[in-house]
Amino acid sequence: MNFKTVAEAFNYYRNFSIADIEKRAQEIKGTIETDPNVDIKALNIELTGLAQAKENAQDKEKDAQGDPEARSFNPITGANFGAGSYEATQGDVYASKEYRSAFYKSLMGKELNAVEKQTLNRAIEMEKRADAYTTSGNTPVLIPTTTLNEIISKARAEGGVIGIARAFNMPTKIAIPVATPSSKASWNTEGQAVESEKPTIAQVTFDAYEIIKVFSISAKVRTMSIDAFEAYLADELQRCVFETIADSLINGTGTNQGTGLENGVTWDASNSVTATKAKGITYKDVVATVAKLKRGYSRGAKWVLNNATLYNAFYGMTDDNGKPIFIADPKDDTVGRILGFDVVVDDYVADNVCYFGNFNYLGYNLANGIAVESSTQSSFKSGKVDYRGMAIADTQVIVPEAFIKLSVATA
Repeated sequence: MNFKTVAEAFNYYRNFSIADIEKRAQEIKGTIETDPNVDIKALNIELTGLAQAKENAQDKEKDAQGDPEARSFNPITGANFGAGSYEATQGDVYASKEYRSAFYKSLMGKELNAVEKQTLNRAIEMEKRADAYTTSGNTPVLIPTTTLNEIISKARAEGGVIGIARAFNMPTKIAIPVATPSSKASWNTEGQAVESEKPTIAQVTFDAYEIIKVFSISAKVRTMSIDAFEAYLADELQRCVFETIADSLINGTGTNQGTGLENGVTWDASNSVTATKAKGITYKDVVATVAKLKRGYSRGAKWVLNNATLYNAFYGMTDDNGKPIFIADPKDDTVGRILGFDVVVDDYVADNVCYFGNFNYLGYNLANGIAVESSTQSSFKSGKVDYRGMAIADTQVIVPEAFIKLSVATA
C-alpha cells in the first residue's frame, strides 16, 4: 500500500502483531537497499507508521501483563496517569497539535494539561528507544513536524546549494540506491539470446554526525505566545543547523562532518578546467567546462558560484559573436543563466571557483529531525534560558562524475 501520512500507516498496522510489523519493516529495508526507483519518501512514512504501531502493540502487551505504569509514567513531571484516564494522540505524534503545544510549553516553562503531558511523554519514550542523541541529562525532544517543515522551507527559500541538493530523511548506515543515467543499448545478432542488463545505480550511505548549537534568550520567554516563540526558534534552528549543512555541502571534509563537493570529488584534468591567473576565466574555459559534463547529467545541470565570481568573471563576458553569455532572468525566480544553464549563487563557494553539474547527485540526510532541550542552570545569574539544538546529519557526493569544476589558478 502507498500511505500518504504516518497516521494513515499507523491506523492500518495498529492491530497487527509485532512479528508481522517487524516482517514488513524488514521488507521495506530490503526494497530501499535494492530498488533504485523506489519512492523513498512513501516508504519512510510507512516505516514511521510501523514503528508507532509496534510501540502501540508493545504498550498493549504491557497492559495485558498488568503493568500500566510502564507506559504512563511521565519522566518530566513525575506524574502517573492511569491507562484509561487520557488517550494520547495516535498516529504521527510529532504532527499533532497536542504535541506542538506540549513541546513549546515545556521549553517555555509553562504548565501542561494532562493530554499534553501524556503526548509529550509518549514522544520522549520513542526518542529514548531510538537513542539517537547524546544528552546532558535533560531529555531532548524533537521539534514538531510543522516547525521542521517550516525550517526546511525557509532554508531552501534562502537559495544556494541546499535548495537544489537532494534531501533525505533516512536512518544512518543504510545503503540507499540512486539511479544514474543508463548506458546505451548494444547491437545484437539475430537469433542470439539477449542478456538482461541491470540499470546503472549508485549507492550512498549516510553517516551520523552531530550538529549542536546553544543559544540563549531572556527568561521573559515565558510571556511569549507559542506562535511567537515558534517563529523565533525556527529562525535560530535554520541558522544553526541548515547553514551548517549548506556549508558542508560545499566544503565538508568528511572528518567529524559531512563531505562536500570540494573534498568529495577527486579533481583532475578529466573533470576540471583551470583558467590562468593572468587571464582569469574566459569564454573558452566556460565552453570547455560544459563540454566535459557527460550528456546524461546535462539535463537539469546548473552553475553554482558566489556572487563575486558571478559579477567579476561572467557579468561582462561575451561569446565569439559579442553576445553576453550571462543572461539575467528576474522573472523566473532565478539569478539568470550561463550558456542556457541556471545559475545558483552560494556564499560558501570560494572566490574564482565554479561548480557545474547535476546537483540531484549531491545530497544531505537529516536522520532524526531536530531535537531541542532547555536549561536555566548555566544562566542562573543572568536570568536567561539556554536552549540546545541538536541534529544528526551528513552530506555526500552521490555521483562524482555528475560535476565539473572551473577555477582560476593561484599561481
